[in-house]
Amino acid sequence: MKFILGSENQAKLRAVSRIVKQHLVGSEISSVSVQSGVSAQPMSDLETRQGAINRAMAVCALREDAYGIGLEGGVRMIEGTMYLCNWGALTTPDGKTFTAAGAQIPIPEALAAEIRKGIELGDAVDQYFKKQDIRMSEGAMGMLTAQAVPRDVLFEHIMQLLIGQFLYVQAALR
Repeated sequence: MKFILGSENQAKLRAVSRIVKQHLVGSEISSVSVQSGVSAQPMSDLETRQGAINRAMAVCALREDAYGIGLEGGVRMIEGTMYLCNWGALTTPDGKTFTAAGAQIPIPEALAAEIRKGIELGDAVDQYFKKQDIRMSEGAMGMLTAQAVPRDVLFEHIMQLLIGQFLYVQAALR
């Protein structure tokens, strides 16, 4: 099986590699940069989910034998508080798409204020923590959980949900 992640983000690629290798031994894993088709900063679960689906489908459009994976981070509002949200999608060569969401935590108001001004989460987090390219390593989730749940672990959980659904359907078809 050929799994292609629709992003070259290293934290996402680590997550995909770990989970696919764990559950589908012998599979090929690669990545390619594709557009999400949504805002640079998705502002809802719906938009974030759609970005993940769009990435997975874009990969499948590049290679007809590919299993496309899209992983997308965004934010959402609940009762006036901004939360991190994360979604994933797995699209099979025959067009079946599985989706799953990850953990959500509130964002400190100082960060939320910057995002409301139009600054992307990744850039706002870099400024807030005075570091560079946090999105490629621990991510906002990692920083806001004192590394208890870094970005790759968050996306590993989403990948487990995606692969689990895929394997369930495969077993049911036998």
